[in-house]
Amino acid sequence: MASVAQSARAPGCGSGGRRFDSDHSPQVDLEIKMNGFKYDELVQKALVSVVKKVLEDVSTNGLPGNHHFYIKFRTDHPSVKIPAFLKERHPEEVMIVIQYQFWNLKVFADAFSVDLSFNGIQENLKIPFSALTAFVDPSVKFALQFTPSFTDNTDPEEPTKNIVATKPTEDGNIISFDSFHKK
Repeated sequence: MASVAQSARAPGCGSGGRRFDSDHSPQVDLEIKMNGFKYDELVQKALVSVVKKVLEDVSTNGLPGNHHFYIKFRTDHPSVKIPAFLKERHPEEVMIVIQYQFWNLKVFADAFSVDLSFNGIQENLKIPFSALTAFVDPSVKFALQFTPSFTDNTDPEEPTKNIVATKPTEDGNIISFDSFHKK
């Protein structure tokens, strides 16, 4: 059986796109896309590696300049370890801030842990990367969104309702994140 090489251009590359040859028919290419490569999982892993690298750097060197992070995650993920009051107040999703008052940031292969202050009490949180829904560095207008991966009876695509995460700043003021939440 003779093999036919096809010349194709990646979608959206316009006339200046790179060409590549394929020994597969369009039908076989579709089957590879559907059955062989899980692009959504590959992209998710790549995005998580960005967050891991940034958090590792911060755990070693501290936050440079005006950088700070809003990290949103699913509190109903089975591997999330947070204080009971936080889980009660935010049964599905919450946003934390890594800025002024955080301690003991540690990054592991599949999670990170950090101590944060809630109402003047230092609490430890352990958050698996698979529970992340968003990572934002507003100082440089950088944001990533994630699709958390776990099984339970809730729908991770369903928007959470009325989430308010607060964290004291250096001067003791409370910041409300209602304005950052889709309503």
